[in-house]
Amino acid sequence: MKIGIIGAGNIGGNLTRRLTALGHQVSVANSRSPDTLADLVAETGATAVLATDAAEGADVVVVTIPMKSVPVLPPDLFRGAADDVVVIDTCNYYPQQRDGRITAIEDGMPESRWVEQQLGVTVVKAFNGIYSEHLLTRGVPAGTPGRIALPVAGDDPDAKDVVTGLVDSLGFDPVDGGGLDDSWRQQPGTPVYGADLDADRARQALAEAIPGRGPDWRA
Repeated sequence: MKIGIIGAGNIGGNLTRRLTALGHQVSVANSRSPDTLADLVAETGATAVLATDAAEGADVVVVTIPMKSVPVLPPDLFRGAADDVVVIDTCNYYPQQRDGRITAIEDGMPESRWVEQQLGVTVVKAFNGIYSEHLLTRGVPAGTPGRIALPVAGDDPDAKDVVTGLVDSLGFDPVDGGGLDDSWRQQPGTPVYGADLDADRARQALAEAIPGRGPDWRA
């Protein structure tokens, strides 16, 4: 597949490494300029592009940037993407640590529903609750005991199928996280977030999540 990655930080960089290794054609952009990604390009064979070009012809676009930066992405970001492009949101809201106050999220809107509204496209929530290093080191073949499970939440069944396939190919068990309005169950502070659980325990953790943000995750 042709995959555009917007954000070359810890998650974006390691997804670039893994997805190119699997044979996908990856274009990656950061908030600066393509020449600042020379080392990642040399390592992976990915193509460094401007953010405005990351979705050009893409089957999948991954948005993996600080939440506070989502509203300032180019308004024509998905110009030139495939008509059925799948957009993956990996973003997490860290109000105290990084993002400042986002009123809609503070008032209870799921993080990815807010991202979807900012982008103007349907998104699938995935890859937000795994340590970036584990993307490189913890992927194992299907059927391996203790294989880490990653929740996938979204409203479009076909888009979710694409994302679950990517999760599995990267060495993790995809677990259905429900619709996008259910994606709060995998936000920071929930039982599944960062927990490296297997599929059965991940499903249990999603079910045990309690609505509302704890004090560490509020502005």
